[in-house]
Amino acid sequence: MSLTVEQIAEEALSLPSEARALLADRLADSLDPLEEGYTRTLWVNESLRRRDDVRNGHVQTIPGDEALSRIRQMFSR
Repeated sequence: MSLTVEQIAEEALSLPSEARALLADRLADSLDPLEEGYTRTLWVNESLRRRDDVRNGHVQTIPGDEALSRIRQMFSR
């Protein structure tokens, strides 16, 4: 039986966080090296855009502890 990408993702998301991190690393390592440069460029551009959004006041930051608390509350419902 062949699993769909959605089924695989659902199963992967049910793993403990350390297992998900290991899986993410293995998947990232499997990417074509040419795609890696492109992906890195996309992430650099995204991080610069986010930085600029914070600096220009378009995004309000919150302390990390508060962000984690909010996320935990969202997933505990």
